[in-house]
Amino acid sequence: MGMIGGGPGAFIGEIHRLAANLDGDVQLVCGVFSRDWERTQTMAAQLGIPASRAYRSHEEMFEAEKRLPVEERMQFASIVTPNYQHFGAASDALKNGFHVVCDKPPTLSLAEVETLQQLAAQSGLLYALTFTYLGYPMVNEARQRVASGAIGKVRKVVVNYPQGWLSQPIEESGNKQASWRTDPEKSGPAGCLGDIGSHAHSLAEYISGQRVTHVCADLNTAVEHRRLDDDVSVLLKFDQGANGVLMASQISAGEENGITISVYGEKGGYRWSHVTPNTLIELDQNGPDKVLRAGSNNAYLHPSTLNMCRTPAGHPEGYLEAFANIYQRFSELVDLAHTQVDEGFGVADGVRSMRFIETVLASAKSDQKWTPLV
Repeated sequence: MGMIGGGPGAFIGEIHRLAANLDGDVQLVCGVFSRDWERTQTMAAQLGIPASRAYRSHEEMFEAEKRLPVEERMQFASIVTPNYQHFGAASDALKNGFHVVCDKPPTLSLAEVETLQQLAAQSGLLYALTFTYLGYPMVNEARQRVASGAIGKVRKVVVNYPQGWLSQPIEESGNKQASWRTDPEKSGPAGCLGDIGSHAHSLAEYISGQRVTHVCADLNTAVEHRRLDDDVSVLLKFDQGANGVLMASQISAGEENGITISVYGEKGGYRWSHVTPNTLIELDQNGPDKVLRAGSNNAYLHPSTLNMCRTPAGHPEGYLEAFANIYQRFSELVDLAHTQVDEGFGVADGVRSMRFIETVLASAKSDQKWTPLV
């Protein structure tokens, strides 16, 4: 793996490095960690990367790595920069023959991610997005059980993602994360919607097995002088008849990262919460609720869920392990010379995510009740 972004003090870059390293399948061999050359050199030294494989730009990295013997060069680029740099780095990686893992959102616009989709198809290379919450074992378990028909046809999906860290204008006091995430030139046209609403959307589609077709949206900017939305409410219609509600907020003061999803069918439902990620609640219309638990020794879980569990029941696995599941599966697909990643994590999912974001933005500006995704 080569990394683009993730320099000293960066949050998500370190998460990616820890996750990629967790199972011993991925080795970080090179990188351009910052636009500041000294910071890139500092980061490379801290990570034990030879000075010769610390680069000033991703263009320089791709050219230099292509000249190395196959057994030495990087196989894929991990892109962990602010949003506005995703498209350029990813498109250049694909054009130069390297697979891509990219933090979400994939790009700043639907047009850009559609270009990436074409590049990935033409190159036969893998492109994966780190929709982190899809990497949790019990999210996968909910998806498998819904797909099996255990609760009948899905009728209702409710997903809520409250945060409180932007309840005050901390971008004005120099908070680096807040500064770029509330800057439309760096974050794109969506704030809270793109940052965490996209996660809620991906969860809703992944577990329900249905695709959003229409939205009715309300976007709010609660903090004065903020340039992007910080609070989102969306009514949803799905392609197989379900209705839904999506709420995402970064001004819910006192909340941390409390994403929760409930999926209701004809006979029951499932509820998963990030606060208790190793638990899936099975809701039974005709009896008591059932508590399902992650754990490599819980034989009642779906085989694909068991493959995502590293420890026996009662030993908590969390955010890093969910991220690591994405990297572990991606490395397997690279080794097997696949040309597509699993559903939920690929460039087609990025296209749907950006289409959802742009449609919600349009809906929020419109007096029309329902706006179709096109």
